[in-house]
Amino acid sequence: MLGSLIPSSRFLVNRLLDQVDWSRAGTIVEYGPGVGTFTGEILRRLRPDANLVAIDTNRDFARYLARTLRDDRLHVIEGSAADAHDNLQERGLGRADYVISGIPYSTMNPELRARILRTTHELLQHDGAFLVYQFTRAVLPYLCQVFPHVQQEFEPRNIMPARLFYCRRSPDRRANGRREPRPRARTASDR
Repeated sequence: MLGSLIPSSRFLVNRLLDQVDWSRAGTIVEYGPGVGTFTGEILRRLRPDANLVAIDTNRDFARYLARTLRDDRLHVIEGSAADAHDNLQERGLGRADYVISGIPYSTMNPELRARILRTTHELLQHDGAFLVYQFTRAVLPYLCQVFPHVQQEFEPRNIMPARLFYCRRSPDRRANGRREPRPRARTASDR
């Protein structure tokens, strides 16, 4: 279930997290935090009153994060991203403003992949964003089946070069609400 054995570069981390409007990010969910490369940077940027829910199926990674990143805003869960909506409700957090994920969608069981993507769509605020990084474009058709608005970028300064997908439920707000418009994103209707 690892997307890569090599931690993400600062270029990838910064490029993906630049999509977040930190002033409005009250709840962020991270799927597959691993050793915390993104987690630590999210916590560094996160408002003092916000929450980060980090979900990993790997017990060792979950324990490592809980032990090394001591922060009251961080909720580490050993479990599946498919249960993220329930995890938020159990903690009284409601819906997420952003979900960040690097788990390998193209290699997972199709039923589990579909359940995770549907769950993600349901747990996001109406103007929330699902920020995904992968190493191939194979995930794109699956994202487009669930999210009506998917924008793509490429980060070559990572080992391996990464594909980024910014998925939104609503067309009326870019992921961070501040950036200049980029080239038209591929949408489900373009398939």
